[in-house]
Amino acid sequence: MSSFQKGMFTSKLPPRSMLQANGSNSTKRTRLGGPPQDFTPITWDHYFTERSDVKVGDNQFRVYKVGTTGPLLLLLHGGGCSALSWALFAKIIVELADCQVMAMDLRGHGDSITTDDEDLSIETMTKDVVDVVLAYAPDVDAMVVMGHSMGGAVAVHVAHAAPLERAILGVVVIDVVEGTALSALASMQCFLRSRPQSFQSLSDAVRWSLQSGQLKNAESAKVSMPGQIKNLKTNKTGVQELDCSKEKGVEREGEETFLTAEKDTILEEEDAAEDGTEVKKNFKVPTSAKNYGWRVELRRSERFWPGWFAGLSKLFLSAHAQKLLLLANLDRLDTDLTVGQMQGKFEMHAFETVQGRVGHSVHEDVPDSVARVVATFLTRNKFAQPKGDFHGQISCG
Repeated sequence: MSSFQKGMFTSKLPPRSMLQANGSNSTKRTRLGGPPQDFTPITWDHYFTERSDVKVGDNQFRVYKVGTTGPLLLLLHGGGCSALSWALFAKIIVELADCQVMAMDLRGHGDSITTDDEDLSIETMTKDVVDVVLAYAPDVDAMVVMGHSMGGAVAVHVAHAAPLERAILGVVVIDVVEGTALSALASMQCFLRSRPQSFQSLSDAVRWSLQSGQLKNAESAKVSMPGQIKNLKTNKTGVQELDCSKEKGVEREGEETFLTAEKDTILEEEDAAEDGTEVKKNFKVPTSAKNYGWRVELRRSERFWPGWFAGLSKLFLSAHAQKLLLLANLDRLDTDLTVGQMQGKFEMHAFETVQGRVGHSVHEDVPDSVARVVATFLTRNKFAQPKGDFHGQISCG
C-alpha cells in the first residue's frame, strides 16, 4: 500500500485504543488527571464574516466569506467534507495577505441544496463552481482557486473553464495526485465501511474524527464536523442545528458521549496506576440511538471516483495559471508530476517536517503552516500584498 493510501485511508481507521487521542488515556480525564477534553462544536461565525445562499437555477449553494479587498481565493473542500473544513485556514490567511476568501459547499455537501445531490461527476461539480462564482462575484478579475482532494480535482478543472480562465491567476491543489489517487480508490469502500454510520450527538462525531485519526486538530474538528453530519430524524445538518440552538440561546452539550457503532465494540482503555504504569482494561461501547448520520453517502458515488482523478496531472500541468501543489509527503508524486516538478512547471511544498501532526487533511491539521505557504505564494507572485509583518517566511521549492 502506498504512502498516499496509508495517509488517506489506513491512518483514518480506528487505532487499537480509540480513546488514546491527543495524549488522553481516558474518556473522563487526561493521563495526568487533568480536565476532560472538550468536543463541543464551534459555529462558523468565529472564522467567517459572511454567509450566503447563492441561487443558480433550481439549485442553492452555501457560501462563506471573509476579507473585503484583494484577489478572490476560492476554496473547494474534499469529498464528504464541507466549506467549514477551511475555517481555520481562512481566518489565518486573511491576516497574512490582503485577499478575500470564498469557501463553498459543493453539490450534495454541507448546506447546499440541488435537484440532484447524487450527481457528483467532475463535469457537474465544475459547472456548479463556475456558475456560483459568476453569480456571487460577477465582476471578479483576479482569483486563485484552491482545492483539497476531490475539491483539488474540481479546482484544476475550474482553472480550465472558459468563463473564468482569464481571471484565474493561480491554482493550488492539496494532497491529490492522479496516480496515487487512482490506485487508492480500491481502498475507499473499505474505509467508508469501517467508519461509524451513526453518532449520538454532534460532539460524538467530533470525538470520533479526532480519536480515529481522521483529523489531528481539535479546533478544526469542532467547526468542520457539523458540516458533515445531519440529524437523521429532522434531516437538518449539524450547522443548521447549531444555528437553531444559537437563535434560542441554548448552549450545545459539552459533556462526553460515546460514539455509536453498528454493534457493541470492545475497546481497550489505558489508565494510570498509582505507580504511574499504564493498566489496560476492556470495556464496551454501547449501541444506542442513531441520532446523526453522514450528510453525504460517499459509498453511492463510486461510479464518479475515476472521473475525479483521471488525467488530472496533465491537466494541472497545462493550466496557464501559476501552480502550487501541497502534499503531506513527497513520495505521493506520480511520474508526470515528478517530471513536471523537475522542469519547474509548478511550485511544491511537502509538510514532512510536521510528520505525525499531518494527515490527508493537511489544511485542517496544520492550518497555520498551510496559510503561510499559500500567503507566500500569493505575495511572491504579486497576486496579493502582505499584511502586517509577514514577508513570505517559507520557501516553496
